[in-house]
Amino acid sequence: MAFLFRSSSVDESAKMDAASAHQIRTPEEAVSRIAYLASDVVVSVQPSLATDSPFSSHLKRYAGRKDQSLVAQNASSVPEIISVRQNNDPLLSVFSPIRSGKLVSVTTNSSILLPSVSHLYKLAQYPVVLHVSLEPKNFADYSVITSIRNTGWTFLQSETLQEAQDMALTAHALAVRTGKGVVHFFAPETSAEDKAIPAENTTVVRDVLDIDAVRRFQSGSIHASGIYADDGHVAVSSIYPEPVVGQSQTEKSGGLTPVPAESKATSAMTSVKTSRASESGDSEASVSVATTVETAPPQITSADIYDAATRIWVQLQASVGRSYSAFEYTGPADATNALFIFGSDVGSFAAVLDNAKNEDIFAKAAVITPRLYRPWIGSKLVNAIPKSIKRIAVLEQIHRKTTKWGPLLIDVLTSVKSGPGGVEHIVGYQLGYVDPQVITQALRGIFQNLTSEKPIQNLEVGVRDAPTQEIQDANQAPKLETAYNKILDQLFGNRRYVANALRSEHAGISANVAASPEFGFGSLLARKQLRNRFISEAKAAASSKEFTTDGPKNFLARWAMNAEDPAKAGEIADDVIARLETDGSPLAQKLLRNKGLFRKESLWLTGSDAWAYDLGNSGVHHVLASGENVNMLIIDSTPYSEKAAADAERRKKDIGLYAMNFGNAYVASTAVYSSYTQVLQALLEADKFDGPSVVLAYLPYFGEGDSPLTVLQETKKAVDAGYWPLYRWNPDNEKKGEPNFSLDSELIKQELKNFLKRDNQLTQLMQKEPKFASSLAQDFGTEVRAQQKRKAKDAYNQLLEGLLGAPLTILYASDNGNAASLAKRLGNRGRARGLKTTVMAMEDYPVEDLSSEENIVFLTSVAGQGEFPQNGLAFWDAIKDSTDLDLASVSFSVFGLGDSHYWPRKEDKIYYNKPGKDLFRLLTNLGGKVLADIGLGDDQDPDAYHTAYNEWEPKIWAALGVDKVEGLPEEPPPITNEDIKLASNYLRGTIVEGLNDPSTGAISAADQQLTKFHGTYMQDDRDVRDERKAQGLEPAYSFMIRCRLPGGVATPKQWVQMDDISNELGNETMKLTTRQTFQFHGVVKGKLKPAMQAINRSLMTTIAACGDVNRNVMCSSLPTQSSYHREVYAVSAKISDHLLPSTNAYHEIWLTDDDNKKTQVAGEAVQDFEPLYGPTYLPRKFKITIAIPPHNDTDVYAHDIGLIAIKGADGHLEGFNILAGGGMGATHNNKKTYPQTGRMFGYCAAEDAHIACEKIMLVQRDHGDRKNRKHARLKYTIDDMTVDVFRAKVEDLWGKKFAPAKPFKFESNVDTFGWQKDENGLNHFTFFIENGRIEDTPEFQMKTGLREIAKVLKGEFRLTGNQHLIMSNVADEDLPALQALMKQYKLDNVQFSGLRLSSSACVAFPTCGLAMAESERYLPVLIGKLEDCLEANGLRQDSIVMRMTGCPNGCARPWLAEVAFVGKAYGAYNMYLGGGYHGQRLNKLYRSSIKEDEILEIMKPLLKRYALEREEGERFGDFCVRTGVIKATTDGTNFHEGVAEEESDEE
Repeated sequence: MAFLFRSSSVDESAKMDAASAHQIRTPEEAVSRIAYLASDVVVSVQPSLATDSPFSSHLKRYAGRKDQSLVAQNASSVPEIISVRQNNDPLLSVFSPIRSGKLVSVTTNSSILLPSVSHLYKLAQYPVVLHVSLEPKNFADYSVITSIRNTGWTFLQSETLQEAQDMALTAHALAVRTGKGVVHFFAPETSAEDKAIPAENTTVVRDVLDIDAVRRFQSGSIHASGIYADDGHVAVSSIYPEPVVGQSQTEKSGGLTPVPAESKATSAMTSVKTSRASESGDSEASVSVATTVETAPPQITSADIYDAATRIWVQLQASVGRSYSAFEYTGPADATNALFIFGSDVGSFAAVLDNAKNEDIFAKAAVITPRLYRPWIGSKLVNAIPKSIKRIAVLEQIHRKTTKWGPLLIDVLTSVKSGPGGVEHIVGYQLGYVDPQVITQALRGIFQNLTSEKPIQNLEVGVRDAPTQEIQDANQAPKLETAYNKILDQLFGNRRYVANALRSEHAGISANVAASPEFGFGSLLARKQLRNRFISEAKAAASSKEFTTDGPKNFLARWAMNAEDPAKAGEIADDVIARLETDGSPLAQKLLRNKGLFRKESLWLTGSDAWAYDLGNSGVHHVLASGENVNMLIIDSTPYSEKAAADAERRKKDIGLYAMNFGNAYVASTAVYSSYTQVLQALLEADKFDGPSVVLAYLPYFGEGDSPLTVLQETKKAVDAGYWPLYRWNPDNEKKGEPNFSLDSELIKQELKNFLKRDNQLTQLMQKEPKFASSLAQDFGTEVRAQQKRKAKDAYNQLLEGLLGAPLTILYASDNGNAASLAKRLGNRGRARGLKTTVMAMEDYPVEDLSSEENIVFLTSVAGQGEFPQNGLAFWDAIKDSTDLDLASVSFSVFGLGDSHYWPRKEDKIYYNKPGKDLFRLLTNLGGKVLADIGLGDDQDPDAYHTAYNEWEPKIWAALGVDKVEGLPEEPPPITNEDIKLASNYLRGTIVEGLNDPSTGAISAADQQLTKFHGTYMQDDRDVRDERKAQGLEPAYSFMIRCRLPGGVATPKQWVQMDDISNELGNETMKLTTRQTFQFHGVVKGKLKPAMQAINRSLMTTIAACGDVNRNVMCSSLPTQSSYHREVYAVSAKISDHLLPSTNAYHEIWLTDDDNKKTQVAGEAVQDFEPLYGPTYLPRKFKITIAIPPHNDTDVYAHDIGLIAIKGADGHLEGFNILAGGGMGATHNNKKTYPQTGRMFGYCAAEDAHIACEKIMLVQRDHGDRKNRKHARLKYTIDDMTVDVFRAKVEDLWGKKFAPAKPFKFESNVDTFGWQKDENGLNHFTFFIENGRIEDTPEFQMKTGLREIAKVLKGEFRLTGNQHLIMSNVADEDLPALQALMKQYKLDNVQFSGLRLSSSACVAFPTCGLAMAESERYLPVLIGKLEDCLEANGLRQDSIVMRMTGCPNGCARPWLAEVAFVGKAYGAYNMYLGGGYHGQRLNKLYRSSIKEDEILEIMKPLLKRYALEREEGERFGDFCVRTGVIKATTDGTNFHEGVAEEESDEE
């Protein structure tokens, strides 16, 4: 039986022609070769234009070699390969070439079929061939094929590699001969184990294709005006006798290679249209028909297609010795049982049946498969089945079953006569994934049911989901497409009606759908008419006497009066339905049959940006022109980065502008990954608008494997750059005296206003003089940027004209400011020596001036892996490949700033100072004269880069002859943070002036340091930094605000207030930080003060949440001991209040009266006083935490002061063991910096804790390093002074001594999730908040859910130090309501892996200016790639503490994690192992600068080894130390010693 499924019958000894020696190894390659040979145009559907499909790589190779096709009309022609993204309406590319007489084929996966239904119906009447690879790859879904079976196409199936080649050829020949579209589909996994086959024989291919018929099609064309309207074209077959296969063919072999024909196939080889004539003996009929004009050519019938296919297969058999038929039967001729299989397990089932033993229940069973799936000709199936067959099991591999009976079962039932004397039982099965090892058991189950007296229908065989294959991870769709449809579900629920929904599973359509808007519009009109009739029926029923009770009448009358009001109709609907159900009369039953119509439906059409290509002829125009109350949701998926590559022939129109010009439509432009709230607002407004509505929805992605992070970044670029502005246009607003147009893109408001103003002035000129249009339009972009550079330089040159001395141009490229500072200092020193110096960033320099410079020096640091910093990239790109520059008269030098240890591996040493070295080499090659040899600053030198710089700078002065200048003025020392604090007048600075400056979204550098003390950092969005820089715009500045919340305890009211602030003044998200407080991002400068005031109105503050002061005091959350927690929490609040700064600046700046008058809380005093801090505050930030054993959930060892609560014998708080000198900050490759754990100082009573903390802080104030901020934390002060000396100073200042520490024990530093009950009987639930980010997404409305809970919660919220949230103090009677809300919003789910539950990450990109790599957005992805390994090794529930930060400053306390990843460059991390599970031991560097593939290569074997070799109760970090994977770090001072990967000093 297996001969049917594998090409084993071919004579392997036959020799191929040398030209055909190539071996085909995959079905995609076999298909691609045939498609290329048999087509004028091949539409290659790809995941993205940058990512090949399994077909496209082959097609591009053939086209690159200029291989010719067999159907080309001239010798030099090669097929045109059109690459189209799979979410960009690929079948749209077929219409034009097929109508112009070109043979078109499409190579694609099955994902495009359902979204292209509207095109399939129209293209069915053209000889187009679709080669479809079914997905998913390891377990194909055949329901995609059954769903489109009635579109009018012919469907052919192949299962083996050889069949893929033969059926591909059959498909092309059949399309040409019948004039109809053919779908050839296959599941790649069915041939994965097949042996390679020879390439096709072009002579056979040419004969089977029938070139004469091809030429006749190519000589004509079809005139049609649009892609949506039906053009009336009818398929026409070729009309002439087919060629006879001669006798001079070679022996049969594999591939499409000729074999001798055993008999001439003459009478069987007539054309479809002349078959009846030849049967009557008229052999000349075809000749006369060819010259006859027919007014109405007969349509192609199913029989015609079957006959054509049969003739092709006869010809193939004669040529290559392989036979095929519409239905393939294999098995004993006298079999009584048969499997009819439509799925990918045919070969596996057949192999088991072949080897069945006589006693097996499935012995001597047969297998039937459909080769020609459509047209389905039942009589041919009956003919293929022996009369002995009594029972047929129909196995359908359909993932999403939409009807009770499978489509194939219905086909078989309607074809095969059942009952006495024939087939007795036909039983349907849903075929799932069947592991090869259990196929025998599966067959046994199938046949036991089949042969039973009363077989059960619709049993499932196998499992629904195939096991995840690692190779497929990259291709897993993130299911982003359904985002907007999920929001529609959330907003409108059972009121939502989508006319053109194609997948019931999603109740909507994917982002790449391009279903016809006309079809949907007509459907919606019919739906509206149906409801209008229903309303009339309800009105008539309200006065009817046919009800058995009086209940329905009054409610029907009330409902009919409010039927058009969605809210009121919905309110009354449930009452009406309930009374109708109670009544039970025939009239009531009739109304109940359409009970969904009692609610006024929200009517939607959903589609893609494909609708934007032909607006005038499309249904979009019809909807808008009709004025009907219909909503359109149109999803645009073109990534911002690909916008420039758009096909000019398929240029999209602006649907929003088109709709606004109608004047009667609501229009909105939205982006769910930019503003979720704006999407909700737009959809709700569209629903309320009485007329047509268009909601444009942006969802960019390159391919189905894109992560949400990619989509987020593309969205932000598009929105911020103005490519996709967020706006709403509501004509109804005019009636209310409000503006029709609302611009919702916060960051482009000013730019857009300027553009609109300019646009109004220039539009008329551009229209009047089209030849100036491009120049005028470009002037706003690149030309303006160039002019700015030119004017700035020319103006400066004029200033220098009157000066003496040689000119010196200094250009810099700087990421962190060091190179910029050096360049400016060098410029000042040059001026002091009489030189005419110019200093500017490389990006601001006109490159065309380089050849005319006399003296020029460059200073550049390093970004990423040996790249130029952002403000030097454009300059480098402009000169690196230049062939025009001649620098023979230019003297130059270069100084680079780098770190020779930053990339420790030898192969990575090339990155050290690479930009400087590359620039020096290039300038030399361009003929420049070396002013001074290159200087290479190294952070590993004693004074870092200053060591080399101090040697390099004098060489510049000597070369310019100004090294002996006398009387140079003294240089002022650089301004330090200490200077800024001292001059700030107790933190005032010029903050108020900066806030009131409308010319920029930023504040000054000095004020940026001061605002930290007020609880806010200035940041910019790094996702869009490059794009804004390219546009000549300043960075997208915004501010982060951090609240001060001692112990992390907040009331439900405060939670709602924080939620409001994030929505109205921030970026619609909140961050729960590792310091137990709220953090807001995306607050623009104009909203900074209102946000601060709103926080203070909620009885919180932000003072001292950041800066060189004591910051937010943390406290263990301890939900199981609430009374004890309350006592300890009170101490944290007391310490926080005691150590607050006393300055009035905070109140003056942020908390002014309504008239903006400053209110000085301490009267009219003009001078503040800081009794604890003094005018310069502390040398560096200062952090305090309290931990309550056995929970170290606040990382007590990681803080400047850590208090360990000691419980007395009476169960109450007694006092604290005090640790001092912990801290997480460090600098990569700077061994003078290191993390440190707190050292034990001893015990103090609870009432003395705040004083003890004060005295430790004061000793640090007076003895901390104020010259080197990298050495300014308390940990270094204690290490320099020693613990004993520092403790003695504290005790002297305090007047008391620490008592000996009391015993304690920690067991964990992670949170306990789910419900817990405390000693008072109150309930507490710990929510898992991944990395602390509170936000709404279409899949998970976490933020909304927590807000709804806060509205009804009577207890409190506790923020944890691990970024999670505890809902506390819930009484038993309040549980049901809260649990219902938790379930509704999916907040009750804590069934995550132990690794995920124990993870933590800092914010990093896009807002943190210090981030070197992703953290919060990447850690969940990395964990997801490890969870299969955890599951496989039985570690899913094991808690392993994993942390990630974007830089070494340690915000997520990575140095104490069992495994940590610290960002080194984008995509690269240092990996650390061996931290203590309780947070008591630092980890150590294991690998440096590794990327994801290396991380996975390390982690997976290590996790497996841990699972196999760990001791009872042994934690992962301890295991790594015990087994020698890593050495234990016993103190921060030996953190850098004995690392697993020593850094090489070699360059």
